[in-house]
Amino acid sequence: MTAESAAPLLTPVLGDLYALQVPIPYPMKYVTVLIDRPRGGPVTMIDTALDTPEARQAIEDGLGALGLHWSDVDRVIITHHHPDHYGLAGVVEERSGASVHMLDVEIGRGERYWHLWEEWLPGHLKHMRDHGLPAESLNDMGADNRRGRERVHPASRVQPLREGQHVTLSGLEWEVLWLPGHADGHLGLWNEEQSVLIAGDAILPRISPNVGLYAYTRPDPLGDYLQTLGKLEALNPARAVVGHHGPVMEGVQARARELRDHHHERLDFMKAEAAREARSAYDLSLVMFNRDLNVSGRRFALAETLAHVEHLRLLGQLYRTWNEPRGVWLYHA
Repeated sequence: MTAESAAPLLTPVLGDLYALQVPIPYPMKYVTVLIDRPRGGPVTMIDTALDTPEARQAIEDGLGALGLHWSDVDRVIITHHHPDHYGLAGVVEERSGASVHMLDVEIGRGERYWHLWEEWLPGHLKHMRDHGLPAESLNDMGADNRRGRERVHPASRVQPLREGQHVTLSGLEWEVLWLPGHADGHLGLWNEEQSVLIAGDAILPRISPNVGLYAYTRPDPLGDYLQTLGKLEALNPARAVVGHHGPVMEGVQARARELRDHHHERLDFMKAEAAREARSAYDLSLVMFNRDLNVSGRRFALAETLAHVEHLRLLGQLYRTWNEPRGVWLYHA
């Protein structure tokens, strides 16, 4: 049995705040859902996991261990719109009448995506095709996107939180942070007094958070993420509650520097590869992620490669030319 599988269901974080490890059918195996159960105060859930029977049962068990039920949840705060963090938000809203909150930037982009999914999917697939995804892969990628959508039960009403605003958790005041890159409107919560950061997927201890450019995202997610890493370095929290491979990590400042160096190495590699031969982002992704990947993994690889080459293009270090015979964008020096 691994240390991860032997980890307790609930981990105390700070005061009445607990981290619950909820299973997800992805390589990360678990996602962190936080439950705040203050005496006499509103019960808050931070992130909700994917809408699967296993996740519903794990959350029900976690709530039960704290003497709670679904109906006791008063407030839900979502760090970002990705399925493994937002999937059950609508279920909690329906079962308890809980208010659901996201950063205002995320409501207008990522959260809206789930409500307009059928309308946006063709544009999403065209974006991938324009950047080199083989035509024969489009159906598989569309089906993969559909499986993800089936595991998201979006909330009917989402209330905005704004950067610099404060929320109360475990009797303490937490500042709302905007930590874009992994998602346009990624939210963090920072308590300076205890030097604790609720980080979601803005930083992770064992893997690099995926930073991908999609049809509906901001134009330079990697540039956003490099700024986020600088913000995390400056904060230098003693502990961070993370979305995966946690629930708690230390050494955030050193990890932020490590991730920054990692992305700069990838930028140098992409610049050299594009200078050697003009190629699409998909062809470059086969070089940067030179291993067998499933449909979902290859989608992430293409989106992340695209984030890197577009960052270089916006800096004037690469150029992009439309290749009419192939119907794709090619990147070159």
